[in-house]
Amino acid sequence: MPAVSSRGRGRRTINEINMVPFIDVMLVLLIIFMVTAPLITPSMINLPSVGKADRSPDKFVQVLIDKDAKLQVKDGMSNASAQDTTKERLVERVRQLQGAAGADGKSAPVVISADKNVKYESVVEVMDRLQRAGIERVGLSVQTSR
Repeated sequence: MPAVSSRGRGRRTINEINMVPFIDVMLVLLIIFMVTAPLITPSMINLPSVGKADRSPDKFVQVLIDKDAKLQVKDGMSNASAQDTTKERLVERVRQLQGAAGADGKSAPVVISADKNVKYESVVEVMDRLQRAGIERVGLSVQTSR
């Protein structure tokens, strides 16, 4: 029997990645997630409810935000028309109206009424400006559906 000699022709290295173990692991993970997904209970979020006051305040300042994010300020207890204002002059105008409305020493609350199509960012920015200026009683006007 002649001796078989291998002259440097051993096992060749394979340049490809074997995908079978990878696919097996992915299928096992998929099955695990499919089995455990129905067992996870969805978390419930308790949203704040809208409280209804016994009566609306007698004296208040109303900030109106229209659909173009334009600001208007008016005295809530009078039938006067709303006056246009800018974000920079908002605090000054609200304080003027609070001084006129709150002549009894207490500051009049500020009610923000926004159009339903306005970005929420605009409403939060107005609230932030008022609260940073030290105006304490700031609320939102809520229109209930009929």
